[in-house]
Amino acid sequence: MEQVRRGYVPEDEAFFYREDSLGRLRLAQADLLYLIERGYPIKNASVFTGNHYLLSERQRLALVRATSSRQAVAARRCREIPGPVTGKEVHIDGFNIIITLEIALSGSTLLKCMDGTIRDLAGLRGTYRIIDKTHEAIGLLMCRLKELEAKKAFFYLDSPVSNSGRLKSLILDTAAENSLDCQVHLVPNADAVLKEQEYVITSDAIILDHCKTWSNPLPGLLSSSLPGLRYVDLSMQGTGANWDCDSRQKEQ
Repeated sequence: MEQVRRGYVPEDEAFFYREDSLGRLRLAQADLLYLIERGYPIKNASVFTGNHYLLSERQRLALVRATSSRQAVAARRCREIPGPVTGKEVHIDGFNIIITLEIALSGSTLLKCMDGTIRDLAGLRGTYRIIDKTHEAIGLLMCRLKELEAKKAFFYLDSPVSNSGRLKSLILDTAAENSLDCQVHLVPNADAVLKEQEYVITSDAIILDHCKTWSNPLPGLLSSSLPGLRYVDLSMQGTGANWDCDSRQKEQ
């Protein structure tokens, strides 16, 4: 199979990994956070800050994906299930998680975000194709689910996306290889289904804001399986921006 680097953009080296570029991006993020916490829509605020700091479209997208209000971060933290999910059924945003793992295996750009998730800069836009790293990505996820002692995994794939049926077959085959009880559902809108579930695995901010509970296995999976991986750190750790659940409850 052809070697493919999912999500690789050569310009990212200059956009995200040079000290001056990353410094400017973090200044822009602080301004973006200030604006969204005062009621400005994040898309409009990102245009304003992006223009001010002369950011590229990729840099602006990174800001939008990594940045959330401190209230939103704290609310997500309150519903996050840390550690094992022993004996529980987990509900997985299939394209979201698998694509991020493919990007990690490709050595492409990944973001450490304010809510503790790992996100990428890829866009699905209704098309997807299986690449040489897909099977390995699914295998890594299956191994992690077994380590977390999940009872069963339910994957949800958007049926209108191309090759969703092929990906379903590959997920089921890989689950069988790893002796993991698994079902894959092709649905018109995976987000709508996942918003109503508990023990959800996704980095999609809209789902995280609505689901009952969620688990965040990717940081641990990536640190153990790909220890040399580079990230663009936009977590704002150490700035006071990451409120925990207790802090939010005190504010209320």
